[in-house]
Amino acid sequence: MNSRGWSYRYVGPPGLLALVRPENEGRSIRSAADFDDWAAALEPAELAEPFTYVIDPAGALRLAPRRSEHVVCAGGRHVLGAGEIGFRRESERWVIAEVSNQSTGYCPDIDSWPAVAEALDAAGIEHPPHFTHEVVFRRCPACDQLNIVREGDFFCVFCDEALPREWNVDRVGR
Repeated sequence: MNSRGWSYRYVGPPGLLALVRPENEGRSIRSAADFDDWAAALEPAELAEPFTYVIDPAGALRLAPRRSEHVVCAGGRHVLGAGEIGFRRESERWVIAEVSNQSTGYCPDIDSWPAVAEALDAAGIEHPPHFTHEVVFRRCPACDQLNIVREGDFFCVFCDEALPREWNVDRVGR
């Protein structure tokens, strides 16, 4: 679980759930060796751009190509975190170059960072102390539209109503 003790369910477009198939799930990365094996099969151009990631309910990192849907990477399940992640080689090992919570399918709060860090620690992958790019998601209580809060402006871009300061994307009880 994340620091608030919950997981995130998929809240994106329902049509994308049809893409979920066991053979399309993201690759589970539980160790640096797992990542090395996976990375060895990729083209250099693929390694140069960020990947789609989720943290599965067991706390493991799952990776898929960047243009993959998070819900597909997660096999349709709830996640502890989701976003994009980039790697670079440093001193003969892979480290995190960038990591965000950018997932419009799960819209995880920035409080999901501890679950992401724990998964990376468990896999033995060095990482920054926090997201390198934080995305603040809020649902407008007035028009029900999903918003990305930019520059601390907590107002709906669709109807100009005030957005809550607390994460509220998923209306299902926590």
